[in-house]
Amino acid sequence: MPSSKGGLPAAFEPGLGHPARGGWSRSGQRGSAILGSVQEDPRSTEAPGRLSWLTPAAGAIGVASFLSDVGHEVPTSLLPSFLTATLGAPASALGLIEGVADGVAGVAKLAGGALADDPRRRRATAIGGYTTTAVLSSAIGLATTPLQVGILRTGAWAARGIRGPSRNALLADVVEPQAYGRAYGFERAMDNFGAIVGPLLALLLVSLVGVRQAILISIVPGLLAALAIFYAARHVARPTSREHRPIRLQVRPVLKGGLGRLFIGMGAFEFGNAAATLMILRATELLTPSRGEHDAAQIALLLYVGYNVAGTLASLPGGHLSDRRSAIHSLVVGAGAFLVAYLIFASAGPGILVLLVAFVLAGIGIGFAETAEASAVATMTDESVRGSAFGLLAGLQSLGNLAASAIAGILWTALSPTVAFVWLAAWMVIALAAYLWTTRRPLASPPADPTQPQLGQRT
Repeated sequence: MPSSKGGLPAAFEPGLGHPARGGWSRSGQRGSAILGSVQEDPRSTEAPGRLSWLTPAAGAIGVASFLSDVGHEVPTSLLPSFLTATLGAPASALGLIEGVADGVAGVAKLAGGALADDPRRRRATAIGGYTTTAVLSSAIGLATTPLQVGILRTGAWAARGIRGPSRNALLADVVEPQAYGRAYGFERAMDNFGAIVGPLLALLLVSLVGVRQAILISIVPGLLAALAIFYAARHVARPTSREHRPIRLQVRPVLKGGLGRLFIGMGAFEFGNAAATLMILRATELLTPSRGEHDAAQIALLLYVGYNVAGTLASLPGGHLSDRRSAIHSLVVGAGAFLVAYLIFASAGPGILVLLVAFVLAGIGIGFAETAEASAVATMTDESVRGSAFGLLAGLQSLGNLAASAIAGILWTALSPTVAFVWLAAWMVIALAAYLWTTRRPLASPPADPTQPQLGQRT
């Protein structure tokens, strides 16, 4: 497959071999295309020449992400004070509980990928995962010991991990491939918006009803999220075959060809995508000498809000760029934004405006990158292994984030925060190099269905 004049392979150029343009339909079958023109899908409700990408089902999945994040961010925000002040547990209990929960969630994402390959299990897993997360997260408000909190938190995070690949696969089922980028961008934007609203709701509820009751009330948005995902699942055509596929994570079929090469760049990105708490800590340390510890901490948290707002606002443009040009374009923007942000954190002084620029750039980076990663996986995989692909992506994200945060923390303590952020920036350079290397080689599309017309074949 020849490369285009922009250096990107034809598989990622508009109207020329892109799976979304004369490529794969939502069922994983090819449509016909002559120089990028797409044969109309009789199932589509879109007017000719217009992409109504925000379908009711896609909107419902975005709403589910928003409501679910609002629901579990309430107990997340209140967990430190609930454990230490209400239950009298030491601070180390919080670290242990969160570490175990995050580790279990990472493994659960891989299991969720195996479950999501089967269309029947995909629906049930998504609905059950959202419901279980809501119930277990809110039940923390009934806990009387740190052990109970740990069990409930771990169970909730396991359910959250399992449901992720199924939700992402369902989203690919309910929109046309031409709109994958915008659909995943909308879902990411709603998820990030929920992460902003959730802590604010927690503060309001605590002032009105107290900590325990606030955590219990968080079940309301959580169950509404489950209802929204149920509504979306009803819009997915039921499989005609009654045969259940074996529960097995498909690794080789996912990683062979172009997607496997793209995973190298995404892996490098995730190994440099450290927890945002490191940025908050860096800002706090830089601002403390001139503003005092208390004021510095508050300013750093406001800067973190700027990071979340930037991530929310950047997700849709990132998806639009993925649809109009390619996912690699958005991935490059994401890695480049993080590279500049990390270099600023490595060398910045106590200037609030400079730090705000770094937080906003990091937010733009995560908005573009997360959207493009999901769009690339949906575009470049057959429906039969799409769940496994999203499971592998989620597992890579979890492993990379853990390694990035842990190694950067060690470098911070042993050497300096400057060294830690230079280390993270180096991974972004590697990611950019890997993306550019990927564009020099053809990105294979999923194998063609022999019963369907091929690209460039007249119908």
